[in-house]
Amino acid sequence: MTRMPLIKTVNPPTKIIVLLTLFITIGCILATGCIGQIKKDNGSENASISPTNTFSPIVNNTDFPGPNVTAKSGLMGPLRVSIGSYQTDQPLPVLIDNLTVGVVSVGVPLDLMVDEGNHSVAVCVGVICPEKYVNITFAKRLTLEFDDILKIKAEFSKPTVRILQAYKNGDGVSVDVEFINPTQKDLAMSAEVSVGYTYIDYRTSVRMGDSVRSKVSEKVEAGRRVTRTVDLYFSGGSAYNYDAPKLGEVTQE
Repeated sequence: MTRMPLIKTVNPPTKIIVLLTLFITIGCILATGCIGQIKKDNGSENASISPTNTFSPIVNNTDFPGPNVTAKSGLMGPLRVSIGSYQTDQPLPVLIDNLTVGVVSVGVPLDLMVDEGNHSVAVCVGVICPEKYVNITFAKRLTLEFDDILKIKAEFSKPTVRILQAYKNGDGVSVDVEFINPTQKDLAMSAEVSVGYTYIDYRTSVRMGDSVRSKVSEKVEAGRRVTRTVDLYFSGGSAYNYDAPKLGEVTQE
């Protein structure tokens, strides 16, 4: 009977096994095939993971004034308001930032102390209140003259009737009459208009003189102007010549 030879099994050293295991693990990592991504199990394979902000938001409670906000410094500057040579029968109110602060009249300006900063200043003739703007600075005197702008925007300080123009119209003349009401209430205004003229008399062929007149009335709203045309007709001849029309009695109520 033939006997089989004995084979001796040699176990590798423990250090070699540990090194081989380490090399295999590193190789799997580099091959990106041995370690899978960890998925959050929320019951759906298509669920997406939203990033979470772990920082608390910064809350800024500091209030900053906007571009139209003027911070008051507590300081004041001198301001003089004048209407120069603008003619008015009564004192005119002065407004700063839409608040009445006093009155001004011819030769009597209004002196004020006003907070530093930008302000609107107005002088009112009835409902007409032209404005100017000013920047007040501490201890710096400023003067605002309103006569120029008042003469443009508020030419008349009281109810007025005036003749704008007259022109020949056949055997007569047409006159444009303007009613001006700068006050704060509606007015019924009336005026008498007359014109003198000369003519050649049909019977005597002598040049003679006469006049014609008419009364015109108009209701004028506060702060408004109305123009009305009046027709005045000549009579008694031919070859008419006429003078400049004139205003007679003017009434208002």
